[in-house]
Amino acid sequence: MSKACALHILVKTREEAEKLKQQLAKGADFGKLAKQHSQCPSGKKGGDLGEFRKGQMVKAFDDVVFKLAVLEVHGPVKTQFGYHLIKTLYRS
Repeated sequence: MSKACALHILVKTREEAEKLKQQLAKGADFGKLAKQHSQCPSGKKGGDLGEFRKGQMVKAFDDVVFKLAVLEVHGPVKTQFGYHLIKTLYRS
């Protein structure tokens, strides 16, 4: 079974996600931005979702974590929760 560890920032609008992504591209710290902006309880931990298995997250989220490049910021990814910026730390 595939497993992964990822960080994410969850916000309400695509515009907000795009602004944060630009800050990250300029070298902003993912964890600090997650603490300041993320609507998810994981924001308190810098956006850290810990380790999870394929299929535990909604499909749009899973597709990024299990298919796209590791250690890059992907998004905005829209789910029923809002817009995510996702950074996969590792997967096995």
